[in-house]
Amino acid sequence: MWLLAASVLLGALRTGSAQLILTGTNVIEKTGCNKTVVLPCYVTNLRQKNENAMFVIWKKEGDTIFSYRGGNKKYNVAPLFSSATFLHPDNLTDGDASLVLKSNEAVVGNYSCEVTESNREGELRMELRNGSGSWFLLVERAVIVSLVILLVILCAAQLTFIVLKYEIGSQRKVCMIVALVIFAVVAAVGAGLFIQDGYTVQNQAGLGLMVIPAVILVPLQYVMFGIVFDSQLQATLALIGLKLLGFIIALVGFALCVPACPPLHGSVLIAGIAIMAIASLLSLAYVFIMELQSYVMRI
Repeated sequence: MWLLAASVLLGALRTGSAQLILTGTNVIEKTGCNKTVVLPCYVTNLRQKNENAMFVIWKKEGDTIFSYRGGNKKYNVAPLFSSATFLHPDNLTDGDASLVLKSNEAVVGNYSCEVTESNREGELRMELRNGSGSWFLLVERAVIVSLVILLVILCAAQLTFIVLKYEIGSQRKVCMIVALVIFAVVAAVGAGLFIQDGYTVQNQAGLGLMVIPAVILVPLQYVMFGIVFDSQLQATLALIGLKLLGFIIALVGFALCVPACPPLHGSVLIAGIAIMAIASLLSLAYVFIMELQSYVMRI
């Protein structure tokens, strides 16, 4: 009986000695923010730690996409996965066989990492999935689009009131209306691109179409105040300055957000658009109040 137990134990030890232990992550998610995707694979019990004795194969759905033979330093990479390379090539002898791929080549599916050291080998399987990540959170996107819509509505309300209340030359009237319509249409196109999931050129362009053309609203506000008041008062100049400040803050926020995913300074962008909307609301209220005072004085 003792001999049988010793034989079983010896066999187990031999089996264990021929087995490499690989660790990593069973499920990896990639999102729109990922420019690259890392497939982790680590060997915890290398013995020789000699690259010449190592052979690494990465497969997707059983098909080899990347392999490296340490003996002759030879790489083989499948054409559809041309960006595939070791995450840390110098750390292979420390057990790091992790693979990195460009995001567009990292197709969702099942992957496997196979590592051989002389006569010992091991395998690790994992699944790559699409995550639900976006450039901005859904609530942030909703707030930005809502603020831009509010900005258009407030400017349109002020322009409509001025056009109906005051005598304006037809050419001047058309120019103001066209300016606001251009911004509204461009912003609407931008919102359609921006609201989509992901971190793409379309998302970036959409946000730019909502923010950059908003500069039109600053001179438009100056012209509208010029129609209502004989001269620009301190209050009107302050409101124009507030709108300009909001645009500058929004523009800075946009510039900071474009290269970052997730955006680290989305609050700056939102604050800038919010300041512009507040300036438009105060401008509309100021025009109404001044008109009401004028009406009371005439009575």
